[in-house]
Amino acid sequence: MISDVRKSAEQKMQRSIDTLKADLAKVRTGRAHTGLLDHIHVDYYGTTMPLSQVANVTLADPRTIGVTPWEKKMIPVVEKAIRDADLGLNPATSGDMIRVPMPPLTEERRRELIKVVHKEAEAAKIAVRNVRRDANEQLKKLAKDKLCSEDEERRAHDELQKLTDRFVAEIDKMLATKETDLMAI
Repeated sequence: MISDVRKSAEQKMQRSIDTLKADLAKVRTGRAHTGLLDHIHVDYYGTTMPLSQVANVTLADPRTIGVTPWEKKMIPVVEKAIRDADLGLNPATSGDMIRVPMPPLTEERRRELIKVVHKEAEAAKIAVRNVRRDANEQLKKLAKDKLCSEDEERRAHDELQKLTDRFVAEIDKMLATKETDLMAI
């Protein structure tokens, strides 16, 4: 019973970390990475499809993403989808490839992005703490219903706190890494 509560809490905390990783990947640094275009959808003959299913997305160089649609007819459609994605990107077509240069970030914009990153990290920490609170309530209920001893409950609370500390430390590490990426010119 206690192991089930611990395992469930650990899985939920890991999901919070995974969500934070996905959210941080969306925050743009000065470098190009293909993950920036992951959420873009393209109208493919009347069907909305992810960009990765209608084009090959690669890094042309550290500051440029290369998008090569599989059909020549799709080039203007893909270019329009990237432009309309509200990412502040200005794609340019050169032959069969669409080049998406990453504009350099201003100091002010970097500071704004750091604030956004801090909010995302704080939301992840809150999610982890909420999981801990729910698991602690489950443990108290087990002890109250005499399904485990008080000593087992206390040990489980300590393990849960260590688990929470580990995940919060991981969030802090991810935050520091992203901050460093944002401030690098």
